[in-house]
Amino acid sequence: MMRGAILAVLAFVVPHAALAQSCPEPLASARRLVLVTADKFDSATATIERFDRHTPNAQWQVSGGAASGLIGYKGVAWAHAFRKFAKRGEPIKVEGDKRAPAGFYKIGPSFGFAQSQVPNYVRVNDGMVCVHDLTSPAYNTITRRERVGPDVRAENMSRVPDYRRGLLVDYPSDRKARAGSCIFIHLQLPGKTGTGGCVALPEPQLEAVQDFVQDGAVLAIMPRQALDRFKGCLPTN
Repeated sequence: MMRGAILAVLAFVVPHAALAQSCPEPLASARRLVLVTADKFDSATATIERFDRHTPNAQWQVSGGAASGLIGYKGVAWAHAFRKFAKRGEPIKVEGDKRAPAGFYKIGPSFGFAQSQVPNYVRVNDGMVCVHDLTSPAYNTITRRERVGPDVRAENMSRVPDYRRGLLVDYPSDRKARAGSCIFIHLQLPGKTGTGGCVALPEPQLEAVQDFVQDGAVLAIMPRQALDRFKGCLPTN
């Protein structure tokens, strides 16, 4: 009886462990997940859901209700780092394509215009820029205008109302591949119909996500047709 019970437990646990090990990082080791699902590659809107689990081998559990948000004006495209998951004819993200990058990324600290006591908070102030200039070694980094000089193409973050509140995303870009830059989760302003490649949420939903990810979380951006390529890795409906 005891040996049979042990074998039964192993039969249940081992497949889940194997599945977790075969999932792409940082998803494989994540315990909290913000899943952004677009209906199609060219959809500018998406469903944003939150999930958590006790261990990397456990089943994902819903944490909070779903919300509607915006992604790139032209939809999504596979990030350069995750292009191996693309099927023939599916777009690969490049700088300036106005597509959100499909893939999996660690979510970083909160940022915004106001002061905050949130740990690791990044206050956006005058002179802070995110570099999207492919000729600059500072490509895809947040820095100061005085450090990169006046001629480097970069977003002056304090002048972008959408960045009044948001979250940094650890987006693994590649300057030589023109792989895209300055990916955030930020505020969705009234009247907007898409983003330059970020994820945007109305303020109440963005606040909920900020609270949810304080202990660490992963962002997954996926077109719905690609979800089944990650069976055992992503939550099941």
